Amino acid sequence: MENTKKLTQLALLTSIALIIFVVELKIPSLIPLPGVKLGLANIITVYAIYHYNTKEVLALVLVRIVLGSIFGGGMMALLYSLSGAMLCLIGMVALHKVLDERYIWLCSILGAILHNTGQMIVAILVLQTLSICVYFPFLLLSGSLAGMCTGLCAQYLIKSMKRNFIPLENKN
Repeated sequence: MENTKKLTQLALLTSIALIIFVVELKIPSLIPLPGVKLGLANIITVYAIYHYNTKEVLALVLVRIVLGSIFGGGMMALLYSLSGAMLCLIGMVALHKVLDERYIWLCSILGAILHNTGQMIVAILVLQTLSICVYFPFLLLSGSLAGMCTGLCAQYLIKSMKRNFIPLENKN
């Protein structure tokens, strides 16, 4: 019964993240640089890092990325998203072990920076040039701001859920 409950919760979180991702695709970018976006679906990822085990979060992220690429990103988006997400997850999983949930926003900033770093590595490999690196500081700045935004949203979500007595899943 417990496995069914956890699987259902993860499926719902994945669905919510995918919906947020697809809706965000429809919002025009305020900054005309490729790859610069808020990444609002990562609110769910940051939340999951603190409430589920690593395998469960990995499954959630992989399903969201693959389905997101099918629904609106294409194969190149899949490549960039996967590289960024894997580096991001490694960093956030490690950092959440030393950072209390009160500092979830810091974990999110690190995740965003690592996500952009992974995407930059893929861009260098795909384009076979280092000249793309001049773009990296802009990605780091926008990623840090977006990471702070999504982290603060996740922190607000968790506080709101606790305040309203909605039980949070424990890592079992």
